[in-house]
Amino acid sequence: MQNIDLNNPLEIRTIGMQALRDVLGPIGVVRFMQQFDLGYGDYTKERQSEPNADFEQIDALLNAMQNQPQNSN
Repeated sequence: MQNIDLNNPLEIRTIGMQALRDVLGPIGVVRFMQQFDLGYGDYTKERQSEPNADFEQIDALLNAMQNQPQNSN
């Protein structure tokens, strides 16, 4: 077992990801990490604000969202 500095978040994250990768493999790690993505926004409110959007409007909204900088929290 490695000597881990539990006060170093980077070291904990690195060793944790290595352990996950060793056991689950790269695809398993991605699937595991996706379980912690809680999404964002208020789906119900957003759905009701654009109830009659046609394909072109939806396409324009998606393109605008893709061009926005991602928040890396």
